Amino acid sequence: MSSKTNGGNGYRVIGTRPIRHDGVDKVIGRAVYGHDVTLPGMLHGAILRSPHAHATIKSIDTSEAEASPGVKAVITARDLPALADKLEDLGEAVVNLRDVSTNVLAAGKALYHGHAIAAVAATTLNAAQEAVKKIKVEYEVHQPVLTVQDALAPDAPLLHPDNKTKSLGGDTEEPSNIASYFQHKKGDIDKGFEEADVIFEREFNTATVHQGYIEPHNVVAQWNADESVIIWCSTQGSFMIQSQVAQLLKMPVSKVRVIPTEIGGGFGGKIQVYIKPVAAVLSKLTGRPVRIVMDRHDVFKATGPTPGSNIKIKLGATNDGKLVAAYAYLAYEAGAFAGSPVGAAGMCVFACYDIPNVQIDGYDILCNKPKTSAYRAPGATNAALGTETIIDEICEKIGIDPLEFRKNNGAKEGVSRADGPIYERIGYIETVEAALAHEHYSAPLGDAPEGKVRGRGVASGFWMNYGGQSSVNINVNGDGTVTLIEGSTDIGGTRTSIAMQAAEVLHLKAEEVRPLVVDTETIGYTDVTGGSRTTFGTGLAAIEAAKDVLCQMKARAAKMLEVDADDIEYSDKVFSCKSDPEKKHTFEEVAAKTGQTGGPVVGSATTSPPSHGPAMATHIADIELDTDTGKIDVIRYTAIQDAGKAIHPSYVEGQMQGGAVQGIGWALSEEYIYDKQGHLLNSSFLDYRIMTTLDIPMIDTVIVEVPAVAHPYGVRGVGEVPIVPPPAAIANALYRAAGVRMEKLPMSPRNVLEAMGKI
Repeated sequence: MSSKTNGGNGYRVIGTRPIRHDGVDKVIGRAVYGHDVTLPGMLHGAILRSPHAHATIKSIDTSEAEASPGVKAVITARDLPALADKLEDLGEAVVNLRDVSTNVLAAGKALYHGHAIAAVAATTLNAAQEAVKKIKVEYEVHQPVLTVQDALAPDAPLLHPDNKTKSLGGDTEEPSNIASYFQHKKGDIDKGFEEADVIFEREFNTATVHQGYIEPHNVVAQWNADESVIIWCSTQGSFMIQSQVAQLLKMPVSKVRVIPTEIGGGFGGKIQVYIKPVAAVLSKLTGRPVRIVMDRHDVFKATGPTPGSNIKIKLGATNDGKLVAAYAYLAYEAGAFAGSPVGAAGMCVFACYDIPNVQIDGYDILCNKPKTSAYRAPGATNAALGTETIIDEICEKIGIDPLEFRKNNGAKEGVSRADGPIYERIGYIETVEAALAHEHYSAPLGDAPEGKVRGRGVASGFWMNYGGQSSVNINVNGDGTVTLIEGSTDIGGTRTSIAMQAAEVLHLKAEEVRPLVVDTETIGYTDVTGGSRTTFGTGLAAIEAAKDVLCQMKARAAKMLEVDADDIEYSDKVFSCKSDPEKKHTFEEVAAKTGQTGGPVVGSATTSPPSHGPAMATHIADIELDTDTGKIDVIRYTAIQDAGKAIHPSYVEGQMQGGAVQGIGWALSEEYIYDKQGHLLNSSFLDYRIMTTLDIPMIDTVIVEVPAVAHPYGVRGVGEVPIVPPPAAIANALYRAAGVRMEKLPMSPRNVLEAMGKI
């Protein structure tokens, strides 16, 4: 593994690699996850799910279930408040709350295999599961719509007969399965293609893919006598859960308290609610706390995956290697309810490049699959497969090195995206230069074993990142340490990366800052841990709160030294007088005397940054293909990324490696497999194939640091963009190995052999 930084560090804490604050608790099993929460008198919940992908619910008879031993309550959609249309921003996506409610418990129609129909609370889990089997539902089954192409067919069944496409911001009159359509334009697309010497156009199809987090969704809900509810759960954003539950149940937000537990993975999939409102209503009806934990089949069938897509990309370039025109048709599965990440795809599809003439058409398509959710750079991986594949094709045609081409056409400061934003300082070209200089790119591929061939491919990726709102409080302790209180649930070590930024301001060691992730009643509003915003956004709040602490501590030191606060300077944990440097006190000494100098010192800050630094990455992949079986093995992989400034390099490297591994899985094996009736056939980790340590090489990482102007330390979010380039890089490597262009994900053995014309 290698890392590259631009210039010296110049910091006390930032750029070092301290042990993570929560590491011991997680290693020894002391950390509390959602399933660990147990309350006196707790009931257990189970959910009846639809066996059909598309069916009208004609009747539901719960009487036999209600009479079953141990059953305390049974609910259906009738037990949830009726909601009007209302859009809610969840940080990674905008959703309609009426749709969220109908997704929690089906009303009128079951819209995908596994759609929740009814729920039971009983004294034991077994009793609840047995009672669920006794609920009688009469269905009128309809033909399911499973792909974008199915949904757009002229005779396609309508999922929602009242759905009318929102086109370019306005409503249309014709009912359809198109939830919405948008367009981005820049320059003159027709003129651009007229100027092009080479034009390539291809159509790509990608499968539905799940985030694959290890910990399933879970909740414990306790309804109280004062009509408030407490929810313990695994979540990427406790305030997001609070808002959704409050609005779905028509409660004041102040009556919903969410206590986040540790999270065993999310990647965007633990933002939207599924079982939280159900547990809350069951608790209200029974007067007892209720726990619901999804099993793995339910997670796959009934929580949001990332969408399958149908994409058409057309690129034009001149013979001297200049991109002049780009067109994208992006049709993404929304699932049963509107809201695919096609909007984000439209922002990302050509974002790495400076192209004067661009048109992007985006379609959000309804189909009989679970409502899609975010998954690490949602929408961008699908789009990059198309753009990066055709760029490789152009490079081959005009005879230019693919990295040199990217360097010559790369986006830089001042370039505008087709959707409007103009880049501040970005480091895309620096990632390409680092790839060109890396010994991986020039190293021989080596001889392949008999029956196998090898190839090397490159690809780039973009994610716009996100700022969001954050709150942080910092309490000074009498021993000179501080406690940092935050609302960002910790995914990937953000406790430590945020604490390190506060420590940098306060000149403390990382271990002298104790970070605590707390509930919705203990800290101010904080947006979701997602969109690669947390180290950036909550880090900003930590910096400002630490500055507040430092200002107060200087005033206390001045009082102790009997000088004006303006006469105090601070360095290396020592407050000293500018006029008389011999007069000084340490941070610990001032902290010990706060009770005698004015009382406790508490620093606070809230932030909502107006801008943030986007992330760019370039990856190199070497693959080996078995030409008889179609199996692809990745034999070497290098991920290069602009992190702005790596607060904790180990965590940055971990994000780069983790995202790359997930992208490799997306490229080679991961997909939802449905039969013609819309039944999900591979709803387990036995049949849904994710990468293991036996499937991948060590991922080499190179951290490039081009500071973002929106952060005092230059931080850019790093968690999203590593998943974007891998499928395209592997597809390009496959072409170099076997001369076949892949237009379909995953590149499974069967799909590869089909592309090679062998089956």
